[in-house]
Amino acid sequence: MPTPRVLLGGLAYVESPRWHDGRLWFAHWGRGEIVAVDLDGMSEVVGQGPPGLGWCLDWLPDGRLLTTGPQLTRREPDGSLVRHVDLSGVAAHGWNEIVVDGRGNIYLNGMDFDVLGGAAPKPGIIALVTPDGTARQVAEGIAFPNGMAVTPDNSTLIVAESFAGRLTAFDIGADGSLSDRRVWAEGLGPDGICLDAEGAIWTSLRQNDCVRVQEGGEVLERIDLDRASFACMLGGPERRTLFILTAEWRGFEHVQEALAARSGQVLVVEAPAPGVGWP
Repeated sequence: MPTPRVLLGGLAYVESPRWHDGRLWFAHWGRGEIVAVDLDGMSEVVGQGPPGLGWCLDWLPDGRLLTTGPQLTRREPDGSLVRHVDLSGVAAHGWNEIVVDGRGNIYLNGMDFDVLGGAAPKPGIIALVTPDGTARQVAEGIAFPNGMAVTPDNSTLIVAESFAGRLTAFDIGADGSLSDRRVWAEGLGPDGICLDAEGAIWTSLRQNDCVRVQEGGEVLERIDLDRASFACMLGGPERRTLFILTAEWRGFEHVQEALAARSGQVLVVEAPAPGVGWP
């Protein structure tokens, strides 16, 4: 693999990369910003997210922006923010990752404990919000749920279980429900993930790298980094540009120091296969 180049630097924590309307959009944690950057490195703040960490973004099929956090919010065409759906009946301390599939189903995951507050870990869940606004839990017992991806045929959801070091797959039913839980790959350090046209997933193996892994766990490509990889996304005109979001990681107890260090970067490198599926 070629050596990645820095597209954008001087950032705090960077997460939830999404290729949308010709630019990479991402959550700028610690600044409460949604940022978009083009392939020439020209960036702008295009919206506001909730304060703090642990929120992500995606879009409804009609183009309205969704943001996670304490609740799921939606940005209307006039720029106003509204609650998208009532999730009070689905137990989670807050909502982390999000993916909207090709049928308009929204998958959210979250944990029922305060990770930054030092609470003892508890298993997390995956919730489903259908296009009619119905919300329900569709999976439980997820060891710190993180990045998610849906295959282009809408048949499989893959979730990163960060605390378990594995990627877990589910079959997606006609009603959006999840079944046939199975290990997709293990022995990893997964966070934000993306899927390519050859069925491989980009994620992290250990802290300071980004790897392309196939089902079963074989590592096909590896990129060594000088700081932690938080998430990755395939984008660009043909979705062959790999974006890697990185920053120094000093542990949950040193989050504020790390935010102040502004070590966050967006890296780019050409990938061997284009991106597919969602996000």
